[in-house]
Amino acid sequence: MDWTVERAQVQLATISPDIFRATVSPSYKPDTAKNYTSFTLTADAAATGVSNLRRAYATQLWVLLGATGLVLLLTSVNLANLMLARATSRGREIAVRLAIGASRGRVVRQLLSESALIAGLGAAGGLLLARWISQTLVRVLNAGPAPVFVDLTPDWRLFAFIVASAFVACMLFGLGPALTATRRDPATTLEPGGRSSTDGHDAVAVRRGLVVGQVALSIVLVVGAVLFGRTLRNLGAVDLGFDPNVLVASVDLRRTAVPAEARTRTFADIVARLREVPGVGHAAETLIVPLSGADWNGRIVRDGVAQEGDVHFNEVGGSYFRAMATPLLSGRTFDDRDRPDTPRSAIVNETFARRHFPNEDPIGQTFQMDMPAGAAQPVYQIVGVSKDAKYLGVREERTAAAIRFSAHESSAMFLPIAYLAASQNTMAPPDFRIVLRADMPPSSITRALTRAITDVAPGAAVSYDAIAKYVDALLVTERLIAWLSGFFGALATLIAAIGLYGVMSCLVTRRRVEIGVRMALGAEPRTVIRMVLADSGRLLAVGVVIGAALAVVASRYAASLLYGLTPSDATSFAVAIGALSAVSLVAAWIPARRASTLAPRGGASSS
Repeated sequence: MDWTVERAQVQLATISPDIFRATVSPSYKPDTAKNYTSFTLTADAAATGVSNLRRAYATQLWVLLGATGLVLLLTSVNLANLMLARATSRGREIAVRLAIGASRGRVVRQLLSESALIAGLGAAGGLLLARWISQTLVRVLNAGPAPVFVDLTPDWRLFAFIVASAFVACMLFGLGPALTATRRDPATTLEPGGRSSTDGHDAVAVRRGLVVGQVALSIVLVVGAVLFGRTLRNLGAVDLGFDPNVLVASVDLRRTAVPAEARTRTFADIVARLREVPGVGHAAETLIVPLSGADWNGRIVRDGVAQEGDVHFNEVGGSYFRAMATPLLSGRTFDDRDRPDTPRSAIVNETFARRHFPNEDPIGQTFQMDMPAGAAQPVYQIVGVSKDAKYLGVREERTAAAIRFSAHESSAMFLPIAYLAASQNTMAPPDFRIVLRADMPPSSITRALTRAITDVAPGAAVSYDAIAKYVDALLVTERLIAWLSGFFGALATLIAAIGLYGVMSCLVTRRRVEIGVRMALGAEPRTVIRMVLADSGRLLAVGVVIGAALAVVASRYAASLLYGLTPSDATSFAVAIGALSAVSLVAAWIPARRASTLAPRGGASSS
C-alpha cells in the first residue's frame, strides 16, 4: 500500500482518540485528562522531518529571501535601464551591422552574450560572497541561547539556483534592450542628423517606466528597513521590569559534601557571605534567572477551583527584588518570618494580581498550585505585589489562551508570575543561581566571589554569566534582520537614485536644444532647474504611490516580526518615503544643475 502524508494524517487522526484514552495517567485530574485525550497525532514528510530550527527561523528566512529577490529584481531593472542607454549610444553601430547583412537574431545574440557575461561574473562573485555571508550569519545566530547547526556544504541545488538566477537576470536586463536596439530602420538611423528609435519617445517612455519600477521596489525595501529598524529600537527600549546589569553566579553543590536537607541553609550562607565581598551591593538566590530560557509554569487553584491560564513560578531569596531593582509595590518581601515551619508565602506581580484578583486587594489572599491527584497542595498566602517583569523573553506576548484576560490587564507584555520563598524549601535542588548587583566590573570581582562561595561550600562548581547577555542573545535575530534589511534598503535607495540620475541625464541631453532656446529667450537657470526637478518629481511620485501600495501588502507577511508597530505604521512609511525622495531628488538635481549651465548659443546651435 502506497502511503502519502495526507493518507497517513487521516489514519493518525482516526486512531489518535483510542491511543490517548488508553494512555491517560491515573494521576491526571478530569480536566487534564480531557485535554490530553483531545490531542491528535500528526504526520510530516520524512524528507523534511520536524525541525525546531525551521519553525523558529522560517518566517525570518522567507522575509530575507523576499528582500533578496527584490534586490535582484531592482538590480536587473537598473541594468536594463543602463543597457537601454548603451543601446542608444550604439544605435549607429547596430544600424551599420544590420545594413551590411547581419540578421536581427545575430545582433540580439551578441547583445545577450554581453549581458550573459555580466550576469555570469555577478553570479560567480555572488557565490563567493554568499559563502562568506552564510558562515557569518550562522556565527551570529550561534550567539543565541541555543547553538545552531546548518550544513553549508554546496550541492547541485545551490548551483542550479545560481545558474537559474543568472539566466533570469540576464533575460530581465538583457533581452528587452537587445530587442529594442534592433527594432528600427537602419536607413533612418544612418541619415545625417537622424536618430535611432532607441533614442525616440518610445525608448524614453520605457526608461521612465523602468525608473518608476525602481522607485516602487525601493520603497518596499526601505519601508521594510525602517520597520525592522524601529522594531529593534522598540525592543531595546522595552521596560524589562528589572535592571539587566546584574551578574549571575551559578553554584552547583553536587560535588560537595553538603547533604540534600542542608542545601537551603548552605545557599543562604553563601548569599550572606557574598554580601560581605567588597563591591557587592545586593545578592539573592533564585531558582530561575529571567530571560535565561528556563521556565516553571502551571495552573493555580483558588477556592478549590482550578484557574484558567498558566502562571509562571520562581523561587527567590528575600533580597531578590533589591538585587534585580524590581520595585515592590505593596506588602513586604521575604524575611525571617518565612521559614520551613511557617505558612507558605508568595509575592505576585501586577499581571497575576489583575488576572486572579481583579477587584480585590491581593495581599492576604491565598492560592494553591494545581498538582496531580494525590500530591500535596500547600497553601500560599500573598504577602507582597511586585512590579511586572519579563520572564521568558523580551517580547513576551500573551498566548492565545490568555487573551480572555485582556479585560483585566492593561498590558499584554508581561506574564503572571508568583515568587515563592526559597527559605521555605526543605529540599532545594543541588544547583542554584545567585544574582548580584555590584559597583565593580565583573572581571575584577569574580575571583573574590568564587573564593567566598568555596569558603562556605568547598568543591562547589561556580560559573558566571550576565543578564545583559541574555537580552543580547534574545535579540540576535531581530538585530540580524534589522542590519540586513537596512543594508538592502540603503542599496535600494542607491540603485533608485542612480536610475533616476541616468534617466534625467539622458533627458537633459535630448532636450539640450530646447533648454538652449529657453535660455536664449531669457529663462532663468532656476526655471530650468525647476523644470527638470518637476519632471523627476512626477516619476518619483508615481513610483512612491505604487511602492507604498506594494509595501502595505508585503509588510503584512512580516507582521509577526514587528514589535510595537503595525505593518502599515504611518511614521515608518513617512520616514521611508521622505528618505528615498530626498536622495532621489539630490540625484536628479545634478543633471538639472548641469542643464541650467548650458550656454544659450551652444545649446541652440547644436540643432
